[in-house]
Parts: sequence; C-alpha cells; structure tokens
Amino acid sequence: MNDQAKKKQINAIKGTKDILPDEIWKWQKLETEARLVFERYGYREIRTPVFEATELFIKGTGSTTDIVTKEMYTFVDKGGRSITLRPEYTPSVVRSIIENRLNLQPQPLRFYFIGPMFRYDKPQKGRYRQFHQIDIEVFGEKDPAIDAEIVEMAKNLLTRMGVTDTDVLVNSVGCQTCRPGYREKLKQKAEESRSRLCPDCQRKIGTNPLRIFDCKVEACKEISIEFPKITDFLCPECDEHFKQFCKYLDAFDISYSIEPSLVRGLDYYTKTTFEFSSRSLGAQDAVLGGGRYDDMMKEFGGPDICGTGFAVGVERLLSIVSVEENQQEWLYLIYLGDEAKSAAMEVARFLRENGVKCLVEYRERSLRNQLSRANKLNAAWVLIIGEDEVKKGTFQLKNMKTAHQDTVTKEEILKHIRRTN
Repeated sequence: MNDQAKKKQINAIKGTKDILPDEIWKWQKLETEARLVFERYGYREIRTPVFEATELFIKGTGSTTDIVTKEMYTFVDKGGRSITLRPEYTPSVVRSIIENRLNLQPQPLRFYFIGPMFRYDKPQKGRYRQFHQIDIEVFGEKDPAIDAEIVEMAKNLLTRMGVTDTDVLVNSVGCQTCRPGYREKLKQKAEESRSRLCPDCQRKIGTNPLRIFDCKVEACKEISIEFPKITDFLCPECDEHFKQFCKYLDAFDISYSIEPSLVRGLDYYTKTTFEFSSRSLGAQDAVLGGGRYDDMMKEFGGPDICGTGFAVGVERLLSIVSVEENQQEWLYLIYLGDEAKSAAMEVARFLRENGVKCLVEYRERSLRNQLSRANKLNAAWVLIIGEDEVKKGTFQLKNMKTAHQDTVTKEEILKHIRRTN
C-alpha cells in the first residue's frame, strides 16, 4: 500500500450522517417530548434488535412492497442465515409480543419505540439510508376511538415541537372482505390506462394495484384520479368503522380531509389509514403516518389481536421544527498553577454534585486566554482560582453578562448562581 492510499480519508457511507453536538439538542428535545406525551397516554417503551430474520419483514411488510423488493439491507451471516437490518418497526414488535407472550400480561399492549431503520433508497433532503423513527403501537383495541386518539396524540406531539402547519388526511383501505372486490375493479381500470402509466406502475398492476397510488410520477398521479375510490367499496363493518373514526376525530376537534388514494406504503394495513403532511416539506410532504393492521398478529402465528399505530421520521420532522434551544447557564473554571488545579478539580466536583454544569479544561493557558476561552464558549459564569485563592479558601466569581465580580467561598458560589438565575 503506497503512502497516498494510506492517507485516503474515510468518509461516512452515502445516505448516512453524523448527528453533531450542535444539533443533538433537537433530537433530545423530540425524544423527551415523545416519551412525555406517550407515557401520559399509557404507553411503555420497548426496544427490539436492530436486525431480524429476513422472512419476518417479507411476511410482515409485504412481498410486493418497495421496501421488500428494492430497499432492504439483507445479508447472509456466518451461520448461513438470511438477516435483514430493520427497515420498519411493526413486524419486530409483533414478533416480540408473540415470543414473549406479552398479551398474557395485565398491562395494555401500548408501546413506543425510538431508534434507527435502514432502507436502500435514494438519499435526499430529510431521507437517509440509515434514518430514525419514533413509533407507537396499540394491540387488542378494536374500537375506532383508539384510532382517533392516536391521531390526537400525534397532533399533540407535533404541536409541542412547534409544528402546526399540518394537514391531516384520512381514509379506509377496507379489509379482507371488501378489498379483493375493489382490487379487481382497480386492476381493470389500471389495465385500461396501462400504456400511459410508468413502467413501475405497469408492474404494480399485476402485483398490487393499490401501490399505484403511491407513485410520485405526476402523470401517474393524474391518471389515478380517474380510478375507483375504495371508500365506495367498503363492506358494512368497514364503512361503520370509518364513520365512527371520523366522528371521534370531530369530538377531538381535529380538522381532517378524506383522501381515498391514501393507501400507505405497506401491505398490512386494514381499515383506518392516516397521514400528517406539512407545507414546509415541499413535494415529499408526509411527516407522520399510520393506520390499523388487524390481521398481522394472526398471520404471524400469534393470537387474533388487532393492532394500530403510527411512525414519524425523526430527520424529516426535525427539518421543520420551530423550537428554540433551552441552553442551561453554566460555569467555566479557571485555575493558575498546580495547587489551583487540584483545588479547581475539588470545586468542580462539589458544584456538579449540587447540580451546576461546569467545565474545567486541562490545558496550560494564561488568565487572559482562559477568560477569552470562557467568553467564546458563552459561559455564564467564570470562577478564578489562583495561589492567593487557594491560601485564603475564597474564589473570584465573575458574572460574564454583567462583568460583576465577587469574592466567594465554595458554598457561596451556589447562592450567587441560584440568586441570579
């Protein structure tokens, strides 16, 4: 290997990104707000492995979905097993419920999850190959009121993050009783327009014609407007469920629009589907979406338990949040000499134990340079410890906003900081 090859810079893989300290506060804010909101509604956090058996996602997500056919990160491990990095969350939590028999516990089957997902997709603004989602899942509650409540909960979370320019779209995609008839009608209509559809939509006619509604090609969007509406084909049970869902949304005073083409990108949905879109995101405007999947648990060999939930893409949501960083005031500790250094370490330990955020940098700098450093880092306070301060047991506490300086004991530092905060 030559010297040039040795010095070649190794960068992050395309479609991934570092979350740097200057932006991590938004992530922490969102995660904190999500936990606060969800736990108020009776949800508990669950964490599942980042990779699973490939068949889990083929069976759960749907063999005809773009996720399975185009986007999964799948590999064979050293044991010869086909493994896939998690492209979405719901199949994993269904597996976990069945495997750990969580349905036999007295607690409600209400869970939330925060973590990374992996899809080989074209990287673009707000969309990465390793991305992050916040998911919630509810199982065993058939009443459409729970569908409406999770929409209200999603709206609550978005509002707390300062995202208020959203539109709520709702639909019903029917069930195993009414959807087959609709699929046939849709297939017939799509066949009539085959020559005008893009190659991918032509393929979908034979595999899953509902996926045509997900196409982003403008010509296909315009053609699909002419297609039959699934809301005209709902069986009595699905029709009543959808009407009740809308009634409960009205009770929550949530404005919404019925969008018959909203089928979501996954095969397992039944009855309710919904989506929050934001005008701040442009063409790819979906920020949060979900719906009901009543058959999934049973198809996985578990009990016949219905489910519903939603997922929000963290990167996409954070690109439009309007919250400001709540910066905690903190203290920069200056020391001059070895004895002062030891004293500074002891004072720093005392302050941190009492809830004060403080920084000691172990570098030899002059007083002037350390003051300049504290100012550059936006420290609210500076504590100066020199040889005289060590001998006297008092320190110089400077307020960086007012430039006022006091001589204080260790215990008095806390009083001064707390009095001015």
